[in-house]
Amino acid sequence: MIGPVMIGPSSSHTAGVVRIGRTAMKLLGGIPEQADIIFYNSFARTYEGHGSDRAVIGGLLDFKTDDKRIKDALNLAKDAGLSYTFRSVANASTYHPNTIRIKLKRGDKTLEVLGESRGGGLINIAEVNGFKADFSASLHTLIIYADDVKGSVAFIASVLAHDDCNIATMSVTRKGKHDLACLVFEMDSGIKPVTLEYLRSLSWVREVVYLPNVD
Repeated sequence: MIGPVMIGPSSSHTAGVVRIGRTAMKLLGGIPEQADIIFYNSFARTYEGHGSDRAVIGGLLDFKTDDKRIKDALNLAKDAGLSYTFRSVANASTYHPNTIRIKLKRGDKTLEVLGESRGGGLINIAEVNGFKADFSASLHTLIIYADDVKGSVAFIASVLAHDDCNIATMSVTRKGKHDLACLVFEMDSGIKPVTLEYLRSLSWVREVVYLPNVD
């Protein structure tokens, strides 16, 4: 396998972790002020030796996988106003072997992401704010938090089709019937700003997050 261009010894434990951290940062909308990070299973046992700690902080600082500053990310975090904590849970049998949970805070905004490093620098964002997500961050991704109303999924799919967006994957989860729902769309192409503004204007839409592919 030809892995990604990267800094660090492992595509799973460094490059993948950088991409998970960088995806979380972009979902938050900027570099966080506080990050609480939990490493599970294989990560829990090796995160220091394989540089996963520096990798996730590097991603949160918006470093790409080949950025030489990753090596000094723990020190550079202070200059960026980012404080962080690490914890490890060695035996979480329900999680993928290379799983990381990231809890972020920036101003009054918080975010929680559960990410999996699948090898070769590939990742899966399994959860966002407690909702099942399952997206790779390698495609253009749209996350919509909305009231659980009849026809919402078909309506949004129609809006995207009119913007010439081809949907690659889609998932919908909700807290309960007629409660808050989370819709995740992965698309082959980007969305026009006017389409995003239209979606945000809908009375039953709570929040719209757009994430172009993370390299």
